Amino acid sequence: MEKYNFNFYHWEKTTPNAPFLRQPFGEKWETYTWAEAGQMARRIATGLQSLGLPPKSHIGLVSKNCREWIIADIAILMAGYVSVPFYPTLKADGVKQIIELGDVKALFAGKIEDWEGMKDGIPSDMPIIRFPHYKDSSEIKEGVDWYEFINKFDPIEGETTPDMDDIWTIVFTSGTTGIPKGVVLTYGNWNSMKEVFTYANPLKISTEGDNQFFSFLPLNHIAERVVVESNCLNFGGQISFSESLATFAKNLQDTQPTLFFAVPRIWTKFQLGVLSKMPQAQLTAALANPQGEMVKKQIRQGLGLLNVRACITGASSIPESTKDWYRQLDVPILEGYGMTENCGSTTILAADDIKPFSVGKPWATCEIKINPDTQEILMKAPFVMREYYKNPEKTAEALKDGWLHTGDQGRIDEEGYLYITGRVKDNFKTTKGKFIAPAPIEWHFAQNSDIDQICIMGMGCPQPVALVVLSEIGLAKSNAEVKASLDGTLTHTNDQLPSYEKVSTLIIVKDVWSIEDGSLTPTLKAKRNVLGQRYQDLLVAWHEDTESIIFQ
Repeated sequence: MEKYNFNFYHWEKTTPNAPFLRQPFGEKWETYTWAEAGQMARRIATGLQSLGLPPKSHIGLVSKNCREWIIADIAILMAGYVSVPFYPTLKADGVKQIIELGDVKALFAGKIEDWEGMKDGIPSDMPIIRFPHYKDSSEIKEGVDWYEFINKFDPIEGETTPDMDDIWTIVFTSGTTGIPKGVVLTYGNWNSMKEVFTYANPLKISTEGDNQFFSFLPLNHIAERVVVESNCLNFGGQISFSESLATFAKNLQDTQPTLFFAVPRIWTKFQLGVLSKMPQAQLTAALANPQGEMVKKQIRQGLGLLNVRACITGASSIPESTKDWYRQLDVPILEGYGMTENCGSTTILAADDIKPFSVGKPWATCEIKINPDTQEILMKAPFVMREYYKNPEKTAEALKDGWLHTGDQGRIDEEGYLYITGRVKDNFKTTKGKFIAPAPIEWHFAQNSDIDQICIMGMGCPQPVALVVLSEIGLAKSNAEVKASLDGTLTHTNDQLPSYEKVSTLIIVKDVWSIEDGSLTPTLKAKRNVLGQRYQDLLVAWHEDTESIIFQ
């Protein structure tokens, strides 16, 4: 059986004193070298083995991103176990569910905001290793302290080499039905992603270790795991973290990464932040004058993007207008499309590839096709999951005849570019009997800087309606100004849509949608099922209102 070559060992031996993990504490940054991180991971691996767990046991990881998350993940591999990362925002019921579904035998717990709301879901006899306490996080008293655990044990020796067929990790999807599915990814899956980045290298990653990564999207999400953690472990470099939401901008400025990965809403927030200080007309004029290059450099430095070799986005579609805006600052953005079930990888659209609304072409080792009956995107690749853990029924639904059924709808043009046209389960039928795909309609509103979030709904209505959360720019305006702005965008959008898709009413909701209230996913996508339950009873009255723009 072919073995997996864990490249961490290479960097641990060849660059032991090079910085690897950087953690901010106010104005101070603490750095662990590859050797220091390796020694900690090796001691923890010995400690995990001392617990007397069966071979290949499943070890849970619940924490916001921090240096200990990476070290614990490495230690789990070194000990011969399987990592099962959790969303750090889960409550007791969610934690209990995943522990049971995932057969979790021990748990690392760390940077969490509401440990009290989580801990009752953890069995009282479960071994817990708690990370050092971070400011503004819950204080965890259960289990054994991180450093105490480390200091008890000698470092494990040698290099663990799993088989390619062994399970690397089980990543539980958030699950709109309330029942998460455990995506089983093998070392073979992980290795095939390393090969993709080695040979194609659209992210311009240095194979010599000259890479600066910034980790802030949830590490338990496969995209951050593959793009940031895995690429650093495979190709070397440093990973820096954000201390908190309040210090995010400063931490990013201090890091100036060579690769920056963010979901579309982050890119939009950056853009709105710049425009709140320098309106578009002023920015356009500044870029056109002889000092334009200096202005670009200052903006990039202020954003923390002065040294980027590649910027990437994913999780949901990014408006073409947003990418155009960043191009004027010489910050081209690559777009990736994927899902947990395929290591977050299906297609990639290069930064210099101008194909409006496309998510690019498939990776070299990936095939895609469209189901002619449902327009669902099907794909196959060596990085597709083995199965859903202990869920043969859902596995059979997702994997048919070697093809992964993505749940997304799309089309492929004559040049092989893929376009996402909707989500099979997101589509709804109006009372006129017409099916509506909400995502493409939402994209039309993206260029209005008064809008932060939007969700098209309308089940039970003759026409779709749009729910909107205002951006900081929009909130700073009067209601009359906002109404005029949104009315113009609504008219312009409806002029481009067929009659049955025209949006009848745009509602500015009073609540801000968030991860904490369950209306956004951890990658900041709107949860349509949650928002549907919240607003469904109001939709018909809003549609029938004589005003086209309504403030809730």
